[in-house]
Amino acid sequence: MTDTRTHLAHTSQLGPGALEEIRALLDGAFEGQFSDEDFEHGLGGMHALIHEGGELVGHGSVVQRRAVHRGRALRVGYVEAVAVRADHRRRGIGGVAMAALEEVIARAYVLGALSASRAGAALYEGRGWTVWGGPIGVLGPRGPERLPEEEGSTYLWVPPGGALPDPAGRLDFDWRDGDVL
Repeated sequence: MTDTRTHLAHTSQLGPGALEEIRALLDGAFEGQFSDEDFEHGLGGMHALIHEGGELVGHGSVVQRRAVHRGRALRVGYVEAVAVRADHRRRGIGGVAMAALEEVIARAYVLGALSASRAGAALYEGRGWTVWGGPIGVLGPRGPERLPEEEGSTYLWVPPGGALPDPAGRLDFDWRDGDVL
């Protein structure tokens, strides 16, 4: 990586042009499979913006979510919208974005969480993220609902000095549009 610059900024600090640039990167990286709801999920928190030669080549964000586990509400830094432009992949840019987001998580949250695609799982596993071994749910509009399709693809990361929740208990995340059909 040459002339690579990492910038952390809150959504409130990003102007319309920056948000349009992020959305274009995400649309390209996910080949048109990144919905408006997916984009919305990545807003309201901290963004890691990776520029190379003045162009946005990588992005990731971390937003606050609450997760209920065994009657306790946990403050979770949920990683969203991690992408690297196709012509810049396999050069460490995803790792640079994740390092910046993990620093935010370590300073502000009890734990980190994310939902990984098969293609993205190796990046997270290589950084010490572990698959959540217990049931996953959401606190939906009709009450708590189990999300078995998220089981096996939800990863957790614990900041130094922290501990993973007991996988015998269900991890219920707060609801967002698109989580429950």
